[in-house]
Amino acid sequence: MKRFILTMGAGLLAAAMALPSFAADLPRPVYKGPPPVPYIAPFTWSGFYIGLNGGYAWGDADVSNTFGNFTTGTQTGWLVGATLGYNLQTGNWVWGLEGDIDYALIKGNTTNTVACGGGECTVKNTWFATARGRIGYAWNRFLPYITGGAAFAGLKVETPIGSNTDSAIGWTAGAGVEWAFTGAWSAKLEYLYADLGSNTCDAATCGVSTTIEPKVNIVRAGVNYRF
Repeated sequence: MKRFILTMGAGLLAAAMALPSFAADLPRPVYKGPPPVPYIAPFTWSGFYIGLNGGYAWGDADVSNTFGNFTTGTQTGWLVGATLGYNLQTGNWVWGLEGDIDYALIKGNTTNTVACGGGECTVKNTWFATARGRIGYAWNRFLPYITGGAAFAGLKVETPIGSNTDSAIGWTAGAGVEWAFTGAWSAKLEYLYADLGSNTCDAATCGVSTTIEPKVNIVRAGVNYRF
């Protein structure tokens, strides 16, 4: 019995001494951290873009010649066309250049026996275009802006004795807001005021050489795609 107890004690002692070495040989548990967060580049307005626009216009024209002055009746109509532009964002500020050209159907009629060839005048804008700068302040995908630059239009005057077509050049200014609603797509809404300068209706059309100065208000919406 004594020998059995001594044998058991020796065995337990040997097992106790071998246990640390056995534990050291066991594979250590591997700690797995949280998965890496994917990098999402901050949104930027920088880059080129193209788009479509359309809207509504209204205005009038000051008419004058050697016999007197008058203002035409209200000219109203629609316009639709294409846009091309470029933005550069620095911080929250967005600096841009934008050009557009629209087909226009803006017209008004008036009667003046002195300056309308003895009857009714029709004054039309057959196309409208701008070349403008833009300055905006971005709140991520929301961009309010002001804009201004040159304005161009096709001006056509029709009277009972003929018609006269001219290219009008003036200036424009306005403001708008643009919203990048998904991916590279954005939508905008803007207002422009355009003074289309001083234009001449010749005597063959208006009876006497006549100066016409059109002024147009435009509200239009558009959609752009950025590259």
